Amino acid sequence: MRILKLTPRTERWLLARRAQRDNEAQSVAAEIVADVRKRGDSALFAWSKKLDDLDLTRAGVWISREEIRSAKSQVSPDFLKSVQRAAKNVRLVAERQLPRPWTVETEPGVKISQRVSPIESIGCYVPGGRFSLVSTLVMTVVPARVAGVSRIIAVCPKPNAELLATANLLGVEKIARVGGAQAIAALAYGTNSIPRVEKIFGPGNKYVTAAKQLVSSDCAIDLPAGPTEAVVLAAEGNARWIAADLLAQAEHAKDAASFFVTTSRSFAKKVQREIKWQLAELPPGMAGVSTETAGAILLADSLEQACEFINRFAPEHLSLPESAERLLQKTRSAGTIFLGPWGAQPLGDYATGSNHVLPTGGWARRRGGLSAADFVKCISVQAIRRNGFLRLADAVETLAESEGLMAHRNAVRVRR
Repeated sequence: MRILKLTPRTERWLLARRAQRDNEAQSVAAEIVADVRKRGDSALFAWSKKLDDLDLTRAGVWISREEIRSAKSQVSPDFLKSVQRAAKNVRLVAERQLPRPWTVETEPGVKISQRVSPIESIGCYVPGGRFSLVSTLVMTVVPARVAGVSRIIAVCPKPNAELLATANLLGVEKIARVGGAQAIAALAYGTNSIPRVEKIFGPGNKYVTAAKQLVSSDCAIDLPAGPTEAVVLAAEGNARWIAADLLAQAEHAKDAASFFVTTSRSFAKKVQREIKWQLAELPPGMAGVSTETAGAILLADSLEQACEFINRFAPEHLSLPESAERLLQKTRSAGTIFLGPWGAQPLGDYATGSNHVLPTGGWARRRGGLSAADFVKCISVQAIRRNGFLRLADAVETLAESEGLMAHRNAVRVRR
């Protein structure tokens, strides 16, 4: 990793590079989405063959229930226990996140209630590059179950035994072997093989993220959760642990972004050396990660400058190993924050219970990560009695007149 001085010019370059990546992905994804929307299965099958080398006419779109059930015997008991533990923690957090019904009387005779209803059908996108991301299935299906979603469809281009065994544990019976932007388009618009869903969940590469944003006017999506981003902010600490966290997130893909932000040049050099040493010890071909693609070390003049950069960059993952309360208070935008030296980022990826589907590309300036609330609809119910109507009638007529909406005024006046 290069050590770069954190200047306005460096920041503009980093943000522009991220935007350029997103624009390029939009162009590619737009072609695929339009094709699948127009030609359905024919396009879905063609793009799956071209991009994932999947012959769906031979393999079939859907994984059989028998294959899902039998996968349990192909994985270790330790794996199954680990999935159960992770699912338990995600469930505990999701249960706290779920919105609750309530009723409030705003005026005598005027009661406003909130009903909480699950979304009827969802699609869970599970990335399937070198390995199927079992953890993503847990992070999307468990809160959906807590919310009461009745129809769950999972998609993954090359599901392995671990993913299928996890699906069996979670009660998922519908898994399609499709991926990429073509899978997003199929879920959003429906094909002969894949039914349309109401909302799509799950992270993916830049093309999947672009496709989700493209279909969002026709099918709801959770949030833009694209290529992984990680930032660690520290002026001192355990250089070995910090380097390991940065490389852990860089491992996801070639376009993952890991940054170490510090005010100490000597500590920056320590972390730089650790990254180089650990890369040399890791297995070859680790998603193509190298010291050139893993990100950068940014040297800030002050902690205030570092924090302001982080708030503008709005990373998916932020680690504060020094566990300083003042740093936490200065942080306004991040998908998730790890406090203290023991907050290894992979713990959050898998098993703490906090959801790992998080905003990327600066979206953490606008929203947080996935929660059980994303799987429900909060419907307001307004119960108005005669005395409540009479108490509000004058005010409503006055407001309607101020906006020139005389039919609105009349709908109140005729009831007097």
